[in-house]
Amino acid sequence: MKKVLTIAGSDCSGGAGIQADLKTMMAHKVYGMSVITALTAQNTMGVSDIMDVTPEFLGEQLDSIFDDIYPDAVKIGMVSNPELIAMIVKKLSEHPDLKIVVDPVMVATSGSRLLADNALKILKEKLIPLATIITPNIPEATVLTDIQINSKDDMVKAAKKISEWYSGHILIKGGHFENRADDLLYFQGNIVWLKEDKIDNPNTHGTGCTLSSAIASNLALGYCVEDSVTQAKAYLTGALKDNLDLGHGSGPLNHCWNIK
Repeated sequence: MKKVLTIAGSDCSGGAGIQADLKTMMAHKVYGMSVITALTAQNTMGVSDIMDVTPEFLGEQLDSIFDDIYPDAVKIGMVSNPELIAMIVKKLSEHPDLKIVVDPVMVATSGSRLLADNALKILKEKLIPLATIITPNIPEATVLTDIQINSKDDMVKAAKKISEWYSGHILIKGGHFENRADDLLYFQGNIVWLKEDKIDNPNTHGTGCTLSSAIASNLALGYCVEDSVTQAKAYLTGALKDNLDLGHGSGPLNHCWNIK
């Protein structure tokens, strides 16, 4: 069985964070493991509090994983402060063979800020360069590039700017546009558009976590990056089309829609 590690925050309501990651991994029939960066008090309506773990405890968790069940792929989600990012960089740099998906989580679906302002520099300069692929949405790509993204051409401009300091694959997700949900996969000048109609479903809590975990699962299963992304997008589309409706805000997906 292939093994996938998520390094991310906990969502007590189960729709995002490590809970969404582990459900996604189960749906892909890989063995999921989790290293928790923070506890959050949140639900479909927003995030009310965040309690980070200490860098030392984060390092202990990572050592426990790598000393025993070595992962075939790693997904990194919410890491809110520079000290935690530095610890992740230190530990993962000891394992240069890893397939790593970095989802640069900065703002929750509800609008709550999840990344400290002083963490952006080390995220860009130290963590993202370790990644096989990064998966920013449009607001996150805007923060990474200072380019206001209002069109598909702007997405390409943003990807090209990111590629000036990052050599891996870049997936800019287009789900924030009103009429389409076309994603851009960019790598060393090559442009691939993953086209999809906008799904009429307001319940999108945890979509970014779910997609990045699905990509990591597919990478662990041996698929190339483009195929991993294409299959992950199809999985996410199915989870949205299932129309699960829980909570009073932007509700979670049905991560098990494909399990019969």
